[in-house]
Amino acid sequence: MTASGQLPEKIILVTGGSGLVGSAIQWAIDSSSSGVGNQGDGKWIFLSSADGDLRNYDETNAIFAKHKPTHVIHLAARVGGVYENSRRMADFVRDNVSIDQNVLRVCQARNVEKVVSCLSTCIFPDKTTYPITEEMLHDGPPHASNYGYAHAKRLLHILSLAYRQQYGCRFTCVIPTNLYGPNDNFSEGCHFIPGIIKRVASVMEKGEDGPLSTLVVPGSGRALRQFLYSRDLAKMLIWALWNYDAPEPLIVSPDPNQEVSIKDVVSLVSELSGFGGPIEWDTRWTDGQLRKTADNAKMRSVMKDFEFTALEQGLRETIAWYNANQGRIRGVELLEQARVSKALI
Repeated sequence: MTASGQLPEKIILVTGGSGLVGSAIQWAIDSSSSGVGNQGDGKWIFLSSADGDLRNYDETNAIFAKHKPTHVIHLAARVGGVYENSRRMADFVRDNVSIDQNVLRVCQARNVEKVVSCLSTCIFPDKTTYPITEEMLHDGPPHASNYGYAHAKRLLHILSLAYRQQYGCRFTCVIPTNLYGPNDNFSEGCHFIPGIIKRVASVMEKGEDGPLSTLVVPGSGRALRQFLYSRDLAKMLIWALWNYDAPEPLIVSPDPNQEVSIKDVVSLVSELSGFGGPIEWDTRWTDGQLRKTADNAKMRSVMKDFEFTALEQGLRETIAWYNANQGRIRGVELLEQARVSKALI
């Protein structure tokens, strides 16, 4: 209690607050249609890279000293698609381990009441049975295409458990499946859905004055995924911050029967974008892990009636956001600058 007899204000700090999931959390606490209600109460602070480098301990400590959070949703990470992961294994290990160690160390030292950290289903073992459950996280090596990122994020889970065991910290993790949504990163090496939205838009732009070019997509399209709309994850993270205290991680995923092939997603993005040209699959490229089917039974046991956004609706909203925000999309500006510079050489 404060001197006035009131409960102290909750200060919730979101690392990676300007990214895909951070912006979705901002939407959830600001939008009356999100259904978050009073779970969004408190003072929310959304960090971006402009606030400091979380890979640096002193900068991380200074950020926390400035804002004095009581609760943290930890989203900050170095992320990328399968090709970016395979090219920069060491970078993904180094940066993610540094970020996670600094954030949890500072949270413990400054007595942060609760931390919810975000993992990913791509860190599960490559060779396993399906559907995967939370207990299988460390049962074998991850897929070779992203072992650097995977081991780094597994260590975030281990760190959370270790701080809980040694210091009694209320640190826990959620494990979302493949994410997409408004304010995604569309830079080179981005995740699949922003990559295919950008690729379709580029092909359509080139075909404005003539026949449509062929849409060339890396891989075979056989891989299966459970795609999770970022705004759905945002609502689950806010719920978990106040309601989920178990040390074990929690998979957040649409039901296993909502798994869809990459080929079907490409067809759906093409249809929603108005692209009717030919599609060609470049099988010289890897598909990555062919399957990552996740079991959401544990999540359903605590959030039985949670309604996930249908893939078609989520894609429709994401494509509409992409079309409405040209010039303000992460990654697209850099690519445009690179094209201009190349043209001037």
